[in-house]
Amino acid sequence: MNRRIAHRAGLAVSTALVTGGLLAATAPAALAAPAKYSQSAAAGELRKAGVTWTSSGGCSNRNNSKCTSFEQINRTTVSGVIAFKRASHCAVTITGGTERGHAGGTYSHWNGYKVDVRVTSCVDRFVTKFHYIGERHGDRARQYKSPAGNIYAREGSHWDITYYNGRA
Repeated sequence: MNRRIAHRAGLAVSTALVTGGLLAATAPAALAAPAKYSQSAAAGELRKAGVTWTSSGGCSNRNNSKCTSFEQINRTTVSGVIAFKRASHCAVTITGGTERGHAGGTYSHWNGYKVDVRVTSCVDRFVTKFHYIGERHGDRARQYKSPAGNIYAREGSHWDITYYNGRA
């Protein structure tokens, strides 16, 4: 007897065909979408950890580029910022989140993978101990890769940080 089953393991979902007691994969596992926070939930987690934020417009509207929004930010991004604050022992101020106005792409601000963090001498000292991986194409921002695999790019007045996981 043939029957199709869906198997959920961790973050991956795959489809398999069971034939005579044998399991044969019919498609590669696809990654599930990352878990997201609402504005208020992310703000609460960041506040508890002592991470602050600022907005040139004094707002948190995701559709306004003058705001700093956390709406639809990945939970791993929030965890990464908190881990960064704890590991660095620096004051961490977020100046950009998931609001419109940033560059696009899969690992973008809009998709919840990035935050901008204000430059301070403490943050600079900590980040520049990471592995230097060269300048980014286009804007020539100096990039550093943390041991956890996250990318920190110096963009003038802030660090553009891409969190692939919830570590610093």
